[in-house]
Amino acid sequence: MTRLIYTLFFCGWIVTGFAQSARSSTPPNIIIILADDLGWSELGCYGNPNDGPRFNETPNLNQLAAGGMRFTQAYATAPVCTPTRIALMTGQHPARVGITDYLDANDEKYLSPDYVTLNEQLTKAGYHSGLIGKWHLTGDYTRKKGEPAKHGWDEVICSETGYIANGDYTHPYFFMPDVEAKTTGEYLTDRLNAEAVDFIKRNQTKPFFLYVSHYAVHTKLAGKPDKVAKYQNKPGAGSRQNNPELAAMLESIDDGVGQIVNTINELGLSKNTLILFTSDNGGELNVTSNAPLRGGKSELYEGGIREPFIAYWPGHIKPGGVSAQVINTLDIYPTLLELAAIKPTKELVLDGVSIAPVLKGSAKLSVRTLYWHYPLPKPHFLGGRSAGAIRSGAFKLIEYFDKPQVQLFNLVEDPGEQTDLADTLPAVRQQLLNQLQTWRKTVSAQK
Repeated sequence: MTRLIYTLFFCGWIVTGFAQSARSSTPPNIIIILADDLGWSELGCYGNPNDGPRFNETPNLNQLAAGGMRFTQAYATAPVCTPTRIALMTGQHPARVGITDYLDANDEKYLSPDYVTLNEQLTKAGYHSGLIGKWHLTGDYTRKKGEPAKHGWDEVICSETGYIANGDYTHPYFFMPDVEAKTTGEYLTDRLNAEAVDFIKRNQTKPFFLYVSHYAVHTKLAGKPDKVAKYQNKPGAGSRQNNPELAAMLESIDDGVGQIVNTINELGLSKNTLILFTSDNGGELNVTSNAPLRGGKSELYEGGIREPFIAYWPGHIKPGGVSAQVINTLDIYPTLLELAAIKPTKELVLDGVSIAPVLKGSAKLSVRTLYWHYPLPKPHFLGGRSAGAIRSGAFKLIEYFDKPQVQLFNLVEDPGEQTDLADTLPAVRQQLLNQLQTWRKTVSAQK
């Protein structure tokens, strides 16, 4: 009976939305849901069906993927948070902007208001924009030169005014001291979910752009006690890949996805609302393994940069799509401009490409070359080394800056990056190394 109810609900969700959306010709509402430090393999819909049920329970994200398109080779633009968020907001590579590492509490660097952010583009086209949650582009929090208010948001809700550091998921929030609780024992992810639903309801009569930027699942992990207890009692709990705290935090994000989808359905907005879900970098190896990928946050191995990416838009994106197209965070900006019928000015520099044709099933992208630039004065405290990387076709090369070393992998045959081909394929190694070094010059990347 439970399976029957689930099936009927799911079919009604897709069919109703598909029929409504096909009749829509107005610019779509846009919702981006960004998780923090969420690895590629954490969602149930990214598991291997032959492995049986996943430890983490993400029914709403699974439905989102089944009702839309799931990308298997989507990448964050950096292995840590700030530079990926730079790419999302500006459409430019962090190396071009000059912010290639996370910003600390007193950082001199910040996202300059001179950049035309994604929300500003959409606002000029008639959208009402809202940021809920993590920004992390402000720089020095005493001077607030890069705070979201300086970047044209119509609404900024529950976003940090102090350094985020090691998480804080129960009220009072030390990095948001002015935010008053709306419920007793308020849990931050629940609050952000509720604010997202309220934003949609308040702005349902006009095109809106909503950026729900979760602080979860960033460490220090702190799931809701009842959810943590549930996972602690599941078989296999306790290993790095089956972390009850992380699973509980992810389930709270998943709850919010369900609430958002239910809200747009109830308001009759499903016909004209695009939802994107992804993360800013891979999972932290102290709390998860990112298996079957190698490495994690702060590293340019796949575990540090390959991300879940789901696009849902009934009537425009065919349900059940799975794409192996190589995409990254930089592609979101030009994609949303195209879908909102906004023509970029000649002066606007965009380093990504629109994946709108892929989403609509009308075309594939040509073979992509992606670049990463992650220079560090010393190793990251999680173990990442100063390095750059390039992926072109099946091959990926990592060049380390701290000492002369390169690694080369065939990601089609070896997605876990276990076999270094740098000595076996010297011609490929040199070609990719030359491309990477030439690219750094074109964007004026600093080591």
